[in-house]
Amino acid sequence: MLFAIKTYSFKKEERLKSRKLIETLFREGKAFSVFPYRVIYMAVPLPVDKVPVQVGFSATTRRFPHATDRNRIKRLGREAWRLQKQALYDHLQSHSRQLAVFLVYTDKKIADFSTLRDKISVILEKLKSSC
Repeated sequence: MLFAIKTYSFKKEERLKSRKLIETLFREGKAFSVFPYRVIYMAVPLPVDKVPVQVGFSATTRRFPHATDRNRIKRLGREAWRLQKQALYDHLQSHSRQLAVFLVYTDKKIADFSTLRDKISVILEKLKSSC
């Protein structure tokens, strides 16, 4: 009996790092909110060797002046995304699409992981239905 192996990784190619793409995303992308995140997303042309989604995470210096707090928020968000992204990836690959997504943390307190995991799952469902 063969089983499909799911990889729960978050590789370098999946991270949204292109300054040009991020600027375009904020200028032309669509947005919605799922508290404590503001989600900005945009469909991009699908290159042959790229992953279906490139994602970036952000927490503002104004709300979190300590870098350790900002890093923790981003780390928790990346971990929640990493564990649940597979359904969105499968959906996008079947439709031959690629997304650029940016999640901005908007709350004034650091939420616990279970809350962020639930919110990321809602975000993934909204992204799946919008594409």
